[in-house]
Parts: sequence; structure tokens; C-alpha cells
Amino acid sequence: MATDKLVAMNIFRRVAELGSFTRAADDLDITAATVSKHIAFLERDLDTRLINRTTRRMSLTDAGLAFLKRTQALLDELEDAELEARGFQAEPRGLIRLNVPMSFGLTHITGAIDSFLARYPEIEIDLQLSDRMVDLVEQGVDMAIRIRSTLADSSLLAKPLRQSRNIVCAAPGYLEHSPAIHTPADLAAQNCLMFNLHDRPRVWALGDEEVVVSGNFRTDSSLAIRQSLLNGAGVGLVPRFLVQQDLDNGALVALLSEYPPQPYTVFALFPPGRKQPTKVRLLLEHIDQHLGEKPYWE
Repeated sequence: MATDKLVAMNIFRRVAELGSFTRAADDLDITAATVSKHIAFLERDLDTRLINRTTRRMSLTDAGLAFLKRTQALLDELEDAELEARGFQAEPRGLIRLNVPMSFGLTHITGAIDSFLARYPEIEIDLQLSDRMVDLVEQGVDMAIRIRSTLADSSLLAKPLRQSRNIVCAAPGYLEHSPAIHTPADLAAQNCLMFNLHDRPRVWALGDEEVVVSGNFRTDSSLAIRQSLLNGAGVGLVPRFLVQQDLDNGALVALLSEYPPQPYTVFALFPPGRKQPTKVRLLLEHIDQHLGEKPYWE
């Protein structure tokens, strides 16, 4: 493959990752005109438009998205081959796009990222915090972390990391003025705070029972539910990893412990049909070590 095409592919990848010709030029320490020239060269060589450009924004065409996927895989393979040939004396470098649920990311992943970047200063991480599942290929995500009982998309490459479980809890102040809670059926008389992104937000499966709950607050953020719980607003079904410290210090009280919800698995997910580059494998190993062999919330 000609050197100029490899250069153009690298530039195209950076433009796609940063979403801007100017930002890519600044990042690569070249002129915007040079970036445009290489993109034009690729489009002529491939006889297709890769990027739609206006004065306000740019976006990849369908051909551009498909080419980016192949380009990322090829350049990652070349980077790994270079590292291997140098006996890993070269520093891993480049951008990693990581997509993580908001609550788990803030409580358990950002610390791992900080120490990872301190160890590998030539790597950049674009952290996307979202509780909604995204299309890893379309969004150019290198690795995603999701907490699920099962994975709906079997085409994704998945590595189980840890187990997690939800827990029913409330603040002592709320419990002082609410009806007693001894069985799941007692939740029908409570103000239950619901997480919209559950498959069935109003149905809580506890032990072998299912109970339909109701309440005056629904949200797509488990962090918001935790704060409302701490404020004494009601009863919540939330991840143990999010509230374990609140349970330990008495700010929240665990309820219905004899009716445990089904466990979830913390998965690391990768785009299908693509070998993970060294930098992504290093990040996965680092996160795995950071979580510890048995996290306090398991």
C-alpha cells in the first residue's frame, strides 16, 4: 500500500474521530489545506464521497462510515504490528472511544481512566457517559461497558467482568413516615422511584415475585434516583454498586433482603468482526484490575 494512501487514511480517521477538519489539522500539526487535500485524494482514489461538508458541519456518508470501520481495523493492526516488531518499546498511542453507563462510569471507571492515562500518556480517551445502548459501529466506539442480565445483540464481542445486583432501599427519614415494608406486596403502598430504562420500569422482580409499583418520579438517571432517595423522597430499586457506601454509613436502609433481584453481569463489549488493538486491550486489563478481584458491591 502506498505511503501517501496510509497517510491519507490516518488523516481521514482523525477527521472522523474529531468531527472537524480544523481540529484534525491542529491535532496532527498540519494545515487544514493539507487535511482537505488528503481527503480529496482518498475520495478520488475510491471514486466516492466519504464526507459531507457544509460551512457549519461535516458528517460521514454511508460509504465513509463503512470505510472508517475498515480503516480503523487496518490501522490498528498496523499499529500492533509496529509495537510487536519493536518489542513493545514503543508507547501505545491513539484515541480510544469508550461508552459507559453514567452511574457506573462516574463511580468506578473515571478513576481507572485517570490512572491509565497517567501510565500511557500517548493515549487519548473519549469517554461517553450514557445509560442508553448505542450502535458501537455507527458511533465508532472501541469498547462499551454495559450492565445487563442478557445481551440482546449476539453479534457483539462480549467479555464478562463482574456481577452486579440491584437492591431495594430508602432513607431512614422516609421509612419513619411510611407504611411498614415486609414483603414485595407492601411496595404497592409506597412512593416508588422508577428508572425509565429498565425493560419494565413499573414491574420490580424480587426473588420469585413480581410487584407492580407506582410513584411520582421517573427518570433515565440512576444518579438522580439515588439523590432523591437520600432526600427521603421514596423507595428505589437501584444498583448496589451505586449505593453500597450509603448503606454502610446508614444514609440508606436496605429493604426486602430476603427477596433479592436477579443478578446482572458487567460486560465489556466490542464491535463485531474487529480485533481489539493493543491500546484497547491494555485499557480493558487496567479496568479489570481497577475493579478488583471482588468489588465491595458484589
